[in-house]
Amino acid sequence: MDIAALSAVMSNQQVRSEAGLAVMNNVKKVMEQDGSRLIDMLNQANPAAVHPAKGNRIDIKA
Repeated sequence: MDIAALSAVMSNQQVRSEAGLAVMNNVKKVMEQDGSRLIDMLNQANPAAVHPAKGNRIDIKA
């Protein structure tokens, strides 16, 4: 393999590596945003139920 072909192969490998890192960086940002939204949603949830026994039993007899 000559020097020009080796240089092209190494350049392509570097571009692929950088593209993979860019995709992973975007995924990381999205996951961080989703995590923070989930935490906000959980913090806004009503911790106290209206009535603790409501919804515990279902009457299935007709």
